[in-house]
Amino acid sequence: MDRRAFLAVTGSAALAATLKREEMFADTSIAAVYDGAMVIDSSSELADPSEGLPLKQAALKAAAESGITAINWTVSMPSFEATVPYIAFVQQIAEAYPSQFMLIRKQADLAAAKKEKKLGFIFAFQHPQPFDSDLERITTFRRLGVRIMQLTYNRRSLLGDGCLEPANAGLSKAGQEAIARMNAEGVAVDLSHCGHKTTAEGIAASTKPPLITHTGCNAVHEHPRNKYDSELKAAADKGGMVGLYLMPYLGGAPNQPSKELVMQHLEHMLKVCGEDHVGIGTDGGIEKVELTPDQEKAFKEDVARRKAAGISAPEEDRYPYVPDFNGPRKFELIAGELQKRGYKGATIEKVLGGNWYRVFGEVWG
Repeated sequence: MDRRAFLAVTGSAALAATLKREEMFADTSIAAVYDGAMVIDSSSELADPSEGLPLKQAALKAAAESGITAINWTVSMPSFEATVPYIAFVQQIAEAYPSQFMLIRKQADLAAAKKEKKLGFIFAFQHPQPFDSDLERITTFRRLGVRIMQLTYNRRSLLGDGCLEPANAGLSKAGQEAIARMNAEGVAVDLSHCGHKTTAEGIAASTKPPLITHTGCNAVHEHPRNKYDSELKAAADKGGMVGLYLMPYLGGAPNQPSKELVMQHLEHMLKVCGEDHVGIGTDGGIEKVELTPDQEKAFKEDVARRKAAGISAPEEDRYPYVPDFNGPRKFELIAGELQKRGYKGATIEKVLGGNWYRVFGEVWG
């Protein structure tokens, strides 16, 4: 289904279908509507490769209960040599549990995952270190299944400046060449961790719809990881997508963000971008977060490591989750909040994953 077909609302057949969905939504529980929707998390993961296989039963149970169709799983490591084994690990999960998981390579795979009630894995990079200056490796990783690539991760890369770089120097020549290669290969360009100038120039340079898979709104809470309205709108105007994360960067300090704050960001995104260009990229796992002393210790150690590496963002000392949207069916809870605020069924279906389905089809084929 291409974008034109997906967005069409003219003609008696399309109008009747839209009205039928709205009538169904009005008369059916939010759980039933959620179960029928395409649900895509544009920033998540299921397991840690250091733990190996078999997967923990809690992870398998959460995946089965989640109702999520597919997740954008970051497989990038600091080098080419370290990234390939990570990709192999996620492939191994799909092979070990074929009745529950599958790999996503094209738009049709998303439809198959929904039909077969499986969780699909979309391979993605959050930085360009796996290929660095060797742009030929973009093609190599595309053949290995990577479908989304970010230009930077907070700091400066060979492709452009990240959101924590004070110089805000923008896209490099190598970055322009990398975007051209990604466009040609059918790899989505992700600008989530990019600085403001790199984000703007990346959107302008891409001939395919650009993505900001996980971010927030500076209009609601000023933060380096959040985007300004001009960036959000530019991505939407190019046919792209913006995903809202469930991170402390939404605000609410010293406490964790509340559902009211999350919905404030989400409604602002919808206002700026329009209902056809907004989704959710939680930037977290599927399982319910239950903080234990060991987990809190590990979290503090990780924050310390990130600070030492210079990649830690402000407000990162709070655990990365929203208590009001905690658990495998967090997307269903968000859908319920949208319904309470008067959003129609067709709009909610788009935010849950229909919009990602559309844009992935345009970029990947």
